[in-house]
Amino acid sequence: MTPHAALYALHLLAALIWVGGMFFAWMILRPAAVTTLEPPARLRLWLEVFRRFFHWVWPAVLVLPITGVGMLHMSYTSMEAAPRYVHMMIGLYVAMLALFVRVSALLLPQLRAAVTAENWPEGGAVLGRIRRVVGFNLLIGLALVTIVAIRPTF
Repeated sequence: MTPHAALYALHLLAALIWVGGMFFAWMILRPAAVTTLEPPARLRLWLEVFRRFFHWVWPAVLVLPITGVGMLHMSYTSMEAAPRYVHMMIGLYVAMLALFVRVSALLLPQLRAAVTAENWPEGGAVLGRIRRVVGFNLLIGLALVTIVAIRPTF
């Protein structure tokens, strides 16, 4: 395996973990939790889901720029020489990272505090804000994957 192939494989796995996890949470877990669990149990479930998912997302968030910059340096002489889709990937990554950090550093502690206080209406409101941010992040992630898939046209 070449160094570029190894970086590419790690890069792809990190992206799949992050975007695939958001897809699963948004499209499958959330609807199932809404139809089967009462608000207190649903909020506790989401705290545990976020805890477990973020153990995987944080490394993915760190691996993506490391492998991306590595592939950039192996493939192009400079950032200016890189094709437009590479620039788009970097910009979309920064946007996704900002949204992820918002959830992780700002909204998740609010959810944890509401659940600890058994303030279910507040917890539901915070979970709704998290859901919207994650939904937007998922859309960006799917757009990014689409851009990469059609990159020969850029």
